[in-house]
Amino acid sequence: MKKILAIGIVSTLLSIGSCKKDSDFLNVPPKSVITTDIAFSDPALVLSAIGDLYNRQVDFSSLDDGWRTFADFGESFPSDNGSYDIVQNRTWNYGSWAIWDYGYIRDMNIFIDNVTASTKLLPADKTRFLAEGRFLRANYYFELVKRMGGVPLITKTLTYDNGGSVSSLLTPRAKESDVYDFIISEAEAIKGSLPSDPSEKSRATQAAALAMEARAALYAGSIAKYGAKTPQVSLPGGEVGIPASMAAGYYTKALTAAKAIISGTAGGYKLYQVLPNLSDNFAAVFLDKSSVNQESIWVEDFKALAGKTHGFTTSDQPYSVSDEATDAGRLDPSLNLVESFEKLDNTFAPIPTKDASGNQIYYTDQQDPFAGRDARLAGTVMLPHFFWKTAFIDIWGGYLLPNGNIISSDDATHLTTLPGGSAQVQVVGKDGPTPTGEPLRTQTGFYIRKYLDPATGSGRRGRGSDVNFIRYRYGEVLLNAAEASAELGDFATASTYINQVRARAGLTIPLVLTTANYFDRIVHERRAELSFEGHILFDMKRWRIATQVWDGNTESLADLTSNIGSATKRNTQPWGLYPYKYYNPGGANDGKWVFREVLPSNVTGVLNFRLGNYYSQINDGIISANPKIIRQPNQ
Repeated sequence: MKKILAIGIVSTLLSIGSCKKDSDFLNVPPKSVITTDIAFSDPALVLSAIGDLYNRQVDFSSLDDGWRTFADFGESFPSDNGSYDIVQNRTWNYGSWAIWDYGYIRDMNIFIDNVTASTKLLPADKTRFLAEGRFLRANYYFELVKRMGGVPLITKTLTYDNGGSVSSLLTPRAKESDVYDFIISEAEAIKGSLPSDPSEKSRATQAAALAMEARAALYAGSIAKYGAKTPQVSLPGGEVGIPASMAAGYYTKALTAAKAIISGTAGGYKLYQVLPNLSDNFAAVFLDKSSVNQESIWVEDFKALAGKTHGFTTSDQPYSVSDEATDAGRLDPSLNLVESFEKLDNTFAPIPTKDASGNQIYYTDQQDPFAGRDARLAGTVMLPHFFWKTAFIDIWGGYLLPNGNIISSDDATHLTTLPGGSAQVQVVGKDGPTPTGEPLRTQTGFYIRKYLDPATGSGRRGRGSDVNFIRYRYGEVLLNAAEASAELGDFATASTYINQVRARAGLTIPLVLTTANYFDRIVHERRAELSFEGHILFDMKRWRIATQVWDGNTESLADLTSNIGSATKRNTQPWGLYPYKYYNPGGANDGKWVFREVLPSNVTGVLNFRLGNYYSQINDGIISANPKIIRQPNQ
């Protein structure tokens, strides 16, 4: 009896004589169910089958509804009534971030088997499809291992013999190092079978395989080296934890893979440097889908009006210029993150609200406090008085009087009379922040800019946004190379790589990495460059500093404004910075702006990362079904 293959997500392309543009296969609805031998005889049909596998890949943004996954870790505030749990009594459960989809792994193994068995595909097509299937499988195992540690390595299709016993199908967890070794070896095995084409973004390329290898090897090296700090986060069989002796080998593999991309042997990739304004240029890295953008390596592709869009812009657009009045402002970057962007002289400092004598600073323009900083700040975060689409966003908390009192309101449409006046006037920004913490407006004084789509209608629910989600890009490759070089003791080369990334952001004074400063600097640079790209959790875990950064203690104003460049600085509560209009008619500073650090009223909890959170829980149902599975430590 013939096997039946259901082609999901994408079209079987039955009526098409030749393949469309490669990325189009992600966006065509299903039309038919066909037999396996037919499906794997035509490259158009195989492309459809693998399109389903591409669409089922997991990344950090796909585990929730797009924005909530980033409204955590002290980097932002969730301005949504149904999401305040993120900043209230926030001890993550042990199952957080877990995945365990062996049905998906089975489907990938079946795909690989069917392509291997095909006798009708041309050799070039067969070679590429096999490499793509192996890439997707390896990349999913990477997503598994960085969450779960060692997992069962199933690389062949398992078949039940109907004999009543499933014991032959039960597979124990592999060592954590074995899973990383598998990912690295798969990347090495398939890289030569994939195209070295920088214009191909949505399908696997040689650079995508190398970028996966570099990141995975870097993670493994970090766990091997820094796992010594937390020996209790390990298992005697190696299912969790990697021996320290393996660190150098992994760092070397990470550097070699990254250098293959940097050298151009995998295609011509480079940092995006197109627009004269450095902040606009950085924001455009995530918006520009044209061939000009040679930074993105592998993306999750979206197409407006073609059945594949997302609601990130709808959820997070500024309230006053939103396309949907009831959908806006949910993801508010924190002052914690904003202050982490260093000054152009390579130093760290809080946003100045008072002078050296403790006196209030009065600013003429709302953006003045942020001048002279890393351009990635304004490319990642919408600062007050940012122009978005058609208007300047309206962020201010109210009027500040000379006696220290504040006149404000719960909504910009609720007008009030100022002292000495008779007219009813607006006393709070249309975009917040309000003293009552109105949802869908900023509650930190900032909005997200990265990934926010400026196209007309992109914030409407019926349309959505087609901005890509970048999974691997050249900027990260440079940082991976810098970190691996530094960990191997080559600080000169590491400095060269990291300074390329920093120069694009306007930080033109060369940074010299040393034994004393490299770890703090690497941690900082990844935070500045990769914010809201799904890295911070896994970086904190692999460096084994998550329990220090999210230590379960409240974060005071002194905590917030001190030790800004430290890798282990506490980051347990998202603070805000509220602008106020100074009201003192006849006074020299009347009408100017003052800023105050504020802990949003809805922040009542602290982030508490426990030792048991370094690896996500394998639930009882999985262990009951397979008694060979060993439980995680510290849970």
